[in-house]
Formats: sequence, C-alpha cells, structure tokens
Amino acid sequence: MIEFKGISKSFGERQILFPMDGQFMPSDTSLIIGASGTGKSVLLKCIVGLLKPDTGSVLFDGRDLLTADTEERKSIRKEIGMLFQGSALFDSKTVIENVRFPLDMMTKMGKDEKMERVHFCLRRVGLEQAGNKMPSELSGGMQKRVGIARAIVLNPKYLFCDEPNSGLDPQTSIKIDELIKEITDEFNITTVVVTHDMNSVMGIGEKIIFIHEGRKKWEGTNQNILAATEPALVDFVFASKMMQSMKTVQMAQI
Repeated sequence: MIEFKGISKSFGERQILFPMDGQFMPSDTSLIIGASGTGKSVLLKCIVGLLKPDTGSVLFDGRDLLTADTEERKSIRKEIGMLFQGSALFDSKTVIENVRFPLDMMTKMGKDEKMERVHFCLRRVGLEQAGNKMPSELSGGMQKRVGIARAIVLNPKYLFCDEPNSGLDPQTSIKIDELIKEITDEFNITTVVVTHDMNSVMGIGEKIIFIHEGRKKWEGTNQNILAATEPALVDFVFASKMMQSMKTVQMAQI
C-alpha cells in the first residue's frame, strides 16, 4: 500500500499542491485525474521521490521515502517501476537494451539472467519479436509497450504511469490501458496512473483522485464518478467527453 499524508509543493511563490492525503491499494489500478496544470504530475513526482515536497510524508508499506536513509531509499526505489510520458526510451539503444537498462543499473544479475528477464517482459507485452529494433522503428503504441516492459523488468511492487495514453489514438489507448490493468492484477502491483483520459477513467479506474487547482476535490471509483456533484469534476468530465467525441470523429475522417 502507498500512503501520502499532508503533501504540499510550491515553486517560488506559486503553490502547486496544497496539503492533501490519499492512499493506493495493492492490485488496484488507481488514477490521479485533472486538467492540465492542476498539479497531478507534480503529486506523482513527489510520491516517487523525483521532487521533494515542502511538507508531508510518503509511505510505501509503512516506510517513509522522504525520511529514509540512503540504503532504505535505494531499496524502496528498486521496488518502483515508472512509465514516463512519451515512453522516454533511449534512441541510441535497441529495445532489448532499453528494457535491460534498469537491470544493468540496479542489479548484479548475470548476463544470461538479465536476458531471460528481458525476454520474459517483452513476451508479456507482446513484443518478443521486436528486441533488436530501434525505438524509431516502432509505432507510438509499441514504444509504450517497451516502456511498460522496462517499468516491470525489476518485478516492481509499485507501478507509476504518467499519461500513458499521451499521443495515442483511442484504439491503441484502450489496449495500453488493458495491458496496464492485466499486469497490475497478474503481479499484484500497486499501480498509479496520471491521466486526463476519460476512457481510462471509465475502463480501469478502480480508485480515482480528482485534483483541481492543486487541491483534492473528489475521491471515488468509475462506478460513481458520473453521479458526482463536485462542480469542477462535472466540468472536467463534460469537457473530457466532448474532447473524446471530437477525436473519434477526426480519426474516422482520416
């Protein structure tokens, strides 16, 4: 389980996050949603330790990442998988080299053991035949799959995905969502996804935190989000559904 308590963050005089609490449970696909610029990606970066919050604590199964000593922090980070927005693959490395990179950096596994793990992860995301390709030879959806394979190569307990559907067409987005959900269930991972995609919300949003102007405004599931009365959330849902309809029409015209 992941818990965050009293997390806040400012940049200079601008406060991005006001103190907020939340928790994410194992085997749940939890979503942090909100419009662009509301602070959801900043919250994610605070949780994983890429940014240091001004106040609060972040607990991974009771271990506070922010106050942990160097060894414990390293131990926690080994248990975290991260799928970055845009996949963030190394252009000069093959698919195999990209997926193997965390093993090279954070383990003392032998070459054969590393390759066995890499091939397992590539098979799991349906890219076992693409190992020797370069990222530039892959479609956007395939690059996301490589990113997922790299994120799970260390067999993480916690998986964080920052806008995994960014730049993808609706059909491919659904497939990426389904893959993230399958992996979460299969490996009992605590998964947190930052998104503004309502298809993701309705498809895999077992737990949803809605952020507006740096504050947590609503918390629930995709079963009750459409009945929510929080004005900012209602506006967000309506605007998102309109955008999705426009994208669908544009794709049909291509």
